[in-house]
Amino acid sequence: MLPSLTFVLGGAASGKSQTAEKIIINSGLIPVYLATARIWDDEVQSKVDQHCARRGPEWVTIDAPVDLTAPLSQATPDQVILLDCATMWLTNVMLDELDLAAAQSDLLEALAACAAPVVVVSNEVGQGIVPENALARRFREAQGRLNIALAAQADHVLHVVAGLSRTLKGAAQ
Repeated sequence: MLPSLTFVLGGAASGKSQTAEKIIINSGLIPVYLATARIWDDEVQSKVDQHCARRGPEWVTIDAPVDLTAPLSQATPDQVILLDCATMWLTNVMLDELDLAAAQSDLLEALAACAAPVVVVSNEVGQGIVPENALARRFREAQGRLNIALAAQADHVLHVVAGLSRTLKGAAQ
């Protein structure tokens, strides 16, 4: 049985999405993918196409670049939700110049109230250099705060490096 909230954290291209997908598939529940990416260019489209092909047709995909509360509130206990990823969601919130504190609070409340177990994927962005521009620094700080809040709320937290996962919080699965 999956915990209410599992948080999968790692660097870019670390294998975190594949780790999260395995958790979802092994649950035996109906897999629902909350897609937060916006298609800005051919590179993003290619990555989205690769993710879709890897997941396969049994997944229900819901495009939710900003509003995650609606699909999370509509989930049922026979489903399991993969929110991939919190980093793209945060990017969209910031670029749309929405109230970040309110959006984060709404997300955390929706995750807590969700009837289905949820697996959230997010990037660890705080281990690199200090960005040279203000927007990138604000993003890095906001991502760090969001990751801290998600990890605090999660029952199970995994850190993925080079395709290998390590349990940071909760029982190993």
